[in-house]
Amino acid sequence: MNKTYDYAVIGAGIIGMSTAYYLSEEGIKVAVIDKAHMGSGSTGRCIAGIRQQFSTPTSIGMMKESISLFSRMEDEFGFSVEFAQSGYLLLAHSEELLNTFKSNIEIQKKEGVNVSLLSPDEARSVVPKLNTEGLLGAAYCPDDGQAYPFMILKGYRDKIEEKKGDFYLYNPVVDIQKNQNFLLALEDGTSIEANKVLLSAGPWTKDLCQKIGLDLPFYPERHEAVITERIPKIIGPMLVDYRKDGCYFQQLLNGHVIGCYTPDPNVPGTRTDSSLGFIIEMAKRMVRLVPELEKAAILRHWAGSYTMTPDGNPIADQTPIDNLYVASGMSGHGFMFGPGLCRHLAHYMIHDEWDTDFSEFSLSRSFESKESLK
Repeated sequence: MNKTYDYAVIGAGIIGMSTAYYLSEEGIKVAVIDKAHMGSGSTGRCIAGIRQQFSTPTSIGMMKESISLFSRMEDEFGFSVEFAQSGYLLLAHSEELLNTFKSNIEIQKKEGVNVSLLSPDEARSVVPKLNTEGLLGAAYCPDDGQAYPFMILKGYRDKIEEKKGDFYLYNPVVDIQKNQNFLLALEDGTSIEANKVLLSAGPWTKDLCQKIGLDLPFYPERHEAVITERIPKIIGPMLVDYRKDGCYFQQLLNGHVIGCYTPDPNVPGTRTDSSLGFIIEMAKRMVRLVPELEKAAILRHWAGSYTMTPDGNPIADQTPIDNLYVASGMSGHGFMFGPGLCRHLAHYMIHDEWDTDFSEFSLSRSFESKESLK
């Protein structure tokens, strides 16, 4: 079976689906392809946080836009995506990190973010159950929050299909060829021809790039996460503990507490196996911050992948191959970046020029700068 489209998007996570949605809103006939179901990669395994507290004007501005877009989704889709501005509370247990918060807050305030530096007592007033032993201060933005990834993907799919876009799920791309247009061979024998192609398959983007002769700096890492039973509300914002043995977690609207921590050393690759050791360690870290969580039972835990780049910022750009675009390397922030980043990426793919300055995410950058709030 041979099918022809204006554009093909490979990857049905938040990045691919957001981009396909904004392309289809401009009248583009889109094919969305994934080797499994929507959100089967990083998006469906994330902990659903959304924050504006980054360290560069580009990322901050993009996240301000994402927050605005998330807030409008219920009206756009006709159903709730469980978006809530429950906040983010970043915790500093060292003078060095506290000074980083102070510097970043100056930048964030200039960009119009509602953020403030709190004392330990003020942090406890936000989260009364918080253990503030050793805490020197906290950065707090009440406008950050959370949403439900699967309902957002559903909303995007509904809208893409309304615009006559097609989905090819459970159907991996086995070959990519470039003649006048791109020819994509799918596992079931379908051949898709498209004028432009976006590679946005999260931790598998590097593999797709290699199918057409590109070697791009994406490095998948395994991360594990847990979710507890529903408990009465004891946590408002996402708590982010940046200590070496820290963690981050939030309470969802339905009462579940969901969280994870960054492994040290990192575990490279796309493995999704999970470990008993993680559950034990994560429980210790959560209870240290909020002792009352000792009473909460863990329902399940899982693993997924972050797709890292050398500087912790995404790559969203055209590749050296004309009309082949890439959007990956979100470094753990793909769910929150998706709407704000992909709206502009879709414009770039259509018009061959950016309508905002995303040079910070270009493929040709030096990768020397680092995002200080990973």
